[in-house]
Amino acid sequence: MQKGKARYYRRPPQLLKRNESALNSTPASPEAAPRLARIIPRDGHSISRSRISPDALRVLYRLREAGFQAYLVGGCVRDLMLGLEPKDFDVATDALPEQVKRLFRNCRLVGRRFRLAHVFFGRDVIEVATFRASGAPLPAEEPVPTRDELDEAEAGESIDAEFGEADPADEPVEPPADSRDVHDFDESLERVVDESGRILRDNIYGSIDDDVWRRDFTCNALYYNIADFSVWDYCGGFEDVAARRLRLIGDPETRYREDPVRMLRAARFEAKLGFSIEPATAEPMARLSELLAGVPAARLFDETLKLFLTGHGARSYAVLKQRGLLEVLLPNLAAFVRRYPGSAPERMLVRGLENTDARVMADKPVTPAFLFALLIYGPVGVEIEKAPRARWNEIGTILDAVDQALRVIQPRVAVHRRFVLGLRDMFALQPRLEAPRGRRALRTLEHPRFRAGFDLLQLRAEFGMADAAIVRWWEQLQSANPQQRAALSEASAGAPAVGGAGGESAGRRRGRRRGRGGRGRGGGGGS
Repeated sequence: MQKGKARYYRRPPQLLKRNESALNSTPASPEAAPRLARIIPRDGHSISRSRISPDALRVLYRLREAGFQAYLVGGCVRDLMLGLEPKDFDVATDALPEQVKRLFRNCRLVGRRFRLAHVFFGRDVIEVATFRASGAPLPAEEPVPTRDELDEAEAGESIDAEFGEADPADEPVEPPADSRDVHDFDESLERVVDESGRILRDNIYGSIDDDVWRRDFTCNALYYNIADFSVWDYCGGFEDVAARRLRLIGDPETRYREDPVRMLRAARFEAKLGFSIEPATAEPMARLSELLAGVPAARLFDETLKLFLTGHGARSYAVLKQRGLLEVLLPNLAAFVRRYPGSAPERMLVRGLENTDARVMADKPVTPAFLFALLIYGPVGVEIEKAPRARWNEIGTILDAVDQALRVIQPRVAVHRRFVLGLRDMFALQPRLEAPRGRRALRTLEHPRFRAGFDLLQLRAEFGMADAAIVRWWEQLQSANPQQRAALSEASAGAPAVGGAGGESAGRRRGRRRGRGGRGRGGGGGS
């Protein structure tokens, strides 16, 4: 966060009252709809309340009963139209954040640049946003706090919850009705900027016909009105969803320059939904991709997880390559696949992403540590092979290569330290997994990262970068009882290498083969 004094723009009390009154005077009825909106009645669309989260319905109905407008908005409306199950449900309303909080005891106000209300139902959160003026940022465009703004534990909470690593003891509880939120502030402060001009708070509210124009894609700008179950469409999004077409609202180049992350969002929707990107929306992406270099690395980390760990990672990888975005997001991976197209490490990456997608679809946990181990595997191999061949299997060489590969991507994608530690352990385990010896094999089996390291070994073996016999030996060891494990470990103590021949480890034999014609392709030694 930029240090120094902030400048405050205070709204006069009379303007604050007038704004609140104007926002809340419009009834949520079809007769009140702005002329710009096209209203699709209930019998003209496929959205049913039976497919809407009961928690979202509670929020919608309570807002409606209190005299406010209440709409489902964004991706949930799009997904309901497509017959998909929405990941979350967002609500838009004319109620101010403080008014929403007074209606819901289980509500917290969040957001630095624009105030949002989060209504908690156990682990589920319904996000409620006040209609915004056209210049206000999207929720997804809120800057992710930097390391200077949050300590690492706080920064990881949302990631844990989304990717299955949360502590069950962290179940959210409803705050007391009279509690003061840590983010409470003087609501007359309309705008706050720091000395560099960066907007810290921008609470400029509007009406529904203002709100629609600051959204990004037409398919995300549909509003489901709980008052009469109609869908409101301002910009042809209804037809675009039906045609599975992705189109930016407004001039594409202007919108990408306003927020370059929209290019990654376009790639994600293309991969996730199978939408085709409208030519005018797609054309500026490759030539404007360098703008992503100016986006905070913490925000790009979050976007990377959305691309690769939400069930469509393999397709996201293909789209990023096709749209010229991989070079900016992960430059060393892009350089590797450009130099070695179709190499074993790249094929392993795609298979690993496919396996991750299957785990997500099966509602199994996934971890960013394993994802980034796959993404940097090829670049790590290139770094390892810069060392003398005799040192390729040394753990120090491997970890130095991992650190160097991470140094290249960290300015673009700020990988959290705890995930860095995890992927370093996975790489460091590879030599121990390839050459198990006696009781050390049993200790390796108890290593906290054994399962992730073994999964990486399995993938390597599938593409000829590790000995399949060693993989089978570890599978046998894992399924054995304690007595059988002891016997297997003792047998390995006197062997030159499990599955090996001629007194030479499988890792060293592979290293020699790579040296004769595969430099940079196999990942080197224990990588």
